[in-house]
Amino acid sequence: QVQLVESGGGLVQAGGSLRLSCAASGRTFSNIAMGWFRQAPGKEREFVAAISWSGGSTYYADSVKGRFTISRDNAKNTVYLQMNSLQPEDTFVYYCTAESFPSTTKSTMRSRYHYWGQGTQVTVSS
Repeated sequence: QVQLVESGGGLVQAGGSLRLSCAASGRTFSNIAMGWFRQAPGKEREFVAAISWSGGSTYYADSVKGRFTISRDNAKNTVYLQMNSLQPEDTFVYYCTAESFPSTTKSTMRSRYHYWGQGTQVTVSS
């Protein structure tokens, strides 16, 4: 059974940092892309960042570029999202995601991904 389990969310003041982790299990993840999306209540889930299977390519939403960094450790089946200079508008539930097979679909597209974690809340106070 494939599982993605996020951790590291919480409450932080504006300007602060958090590091999200996503532990994957149930299959081989080292040959597939993974990423992070985020969602506010009643809104569409939006792309945040993605990383290729090797970690050699990364992609970011314009809203987080320069502040967030995605990385992965394939030996640990874990993907990370380092979030710096957090702002109240970064308050969302953050979801880890992974594709089920290597795909050429654009990395920012939600349709590329098939596995999802349960989400972790990030709240940034002003």
